[in-house]
Amino acid sequence: MQEIDHLIQARWIIPVEPENTLLEHHAIAIQEGRILEILPQESAKTKYSATINDQLDEHVLIPGLINTHTHSPMSLFRGLADDLHLMEWLNQHIWPAEQKWVNEEFVHDGSQLAIAEMLRAGVTHFNDMYFFPEITARVASSCGMRATVGLIVIEFPSAWAGNADEYLNKGLALHDEVQHDPLIRTAFAPHAPYTVSDETFNRIRTYADELQDPIPIHIHLHETKDEIEQSIKEYGIRPIERLDKLGLLSPSLLAVHMTQLTEDEISLVAENGVQVLHCPESNLKLASGFCPVDKLTQKGINVSLGTDGAASNNDLDILGEMRTAAMLAKAVAEDAAAIPAEQALRMATLNGARALAIDDETGSLKPGKAADITAIKLNGLESQPLYHPVSQLVYATGRNQVTDVWINGKHVLNQRRLTTMDEQDILEKTRRWRDRIMSSDS
Repeated sequence: MQEIDHLIQARWIIPVEPENTLLEHHAIAIQEGRILEILPQESAKTKYSATINDQLDEHVLIPGLINTHTHSPMSLFRGLADDLHLMEWLNQHIWPAEQKWVNEEFVHDGSQLAIAEMLRAGVTHFNDMYFFPEITARVASSCGMRATVGLIVIEFPSAWAGNADEYLNKGLALHDEVQHDPLIRTAFAPHAPYTVSDETFNRIRTYADELQDPIPIHIHLHETKDEIEQSIKEYGIRPIERLDKLGLLSPSLLAVHMTQLTEDEISLVAENGVQVLHCPESNLKLASGFCPVDKLTQKGINVSLGTDGAASNNDLDILGEMRTAAMLAKAVAEDAAAIPAEQALRMATLNGARALAIDDETGSLKPGKAADITAIKLNGLESQPLYHPVSQLVYATGRNQVTDVWINGKHVLNQRRLTTMDEQDILEKTRRWRDRIMSSDS
């Protein structure tokens, strides 16, 4: 028998690749943090002798979920300002709160809270955009979480940088710093067309082209009608046309929200291979509009899922986003067959990996890939009767049913217990931040 590190046996395995595959009574063999083989349990018992054996007879194993858009430190603003229009929410509450509170300690503690929440919800990789990204990167790496950290760029000063030059210089320095961390990647993160100038966009495109290892460009785009109207007033064209003229539309562009799209713009996105990061619950809560997901996917556009920040969602629950995305797409398309369960699961896993250019490493359960695995228990009455595990997973499963998570084969969530983070310490820090912020918010 071959000696290996770990064998996980489960009632069901949904590998995502190949499509529409459901494996029953199979096992995943893991060696040195990577998937060695997926095979029937009886075969695994005779072929492998594992140091660690996990028998999960009531679980489904899926690839680790990928949250392709969030602002993790903003978890400390969760519930601070709800039921407001976007610009009122930003101008009167969020931006003033950021000016007052955001510093290295805030970003450290907010990132810890967000990462803990995401791990307990089965997320193994998140794509972030916020100030002090070096702090978020260090927190993620220290607890074994994968992250793409945004090298944020915005024209106005913040606690992290004073102008576009400083944002870019600090971002490039961070990119160099984390290059050899196997868990951390980077992306340029110009905030939005209405907060970044043409000159700065041109510099970002130049840097992106010149880097030895190209990285994505992550941006809020066509989020609201106000954004469109503002662009027409200032530039005479819609934001996506402006980015096209600047040479930014490409498979490396990660366009978040995309709720305001014409048929011609959808074709333009498809022709240029732009990645769309869909945040259905945030868009609904802020009444931003509806991303035409079914039309996008019919054009061959890769659509992945994000939560946005907890200040506008108010959770970091990709399982919940799957359900919302599938059901909302049906309503928008007026077609009950739009975005079936299998496709929603791909949006939360492999599509996210493809958007972030990490699909050679994660996003599906496939020999050779990293052992990024989420185990979900389906034996409760809320999941019964169970006819079709994929549909049950998307339409009738909550994040509280996630029991175990492995990243690179490391057991980071064990029977709902975080193994690399101190939950009580995180809760205590969060309570202190709540008391401080609450005393100043009007």
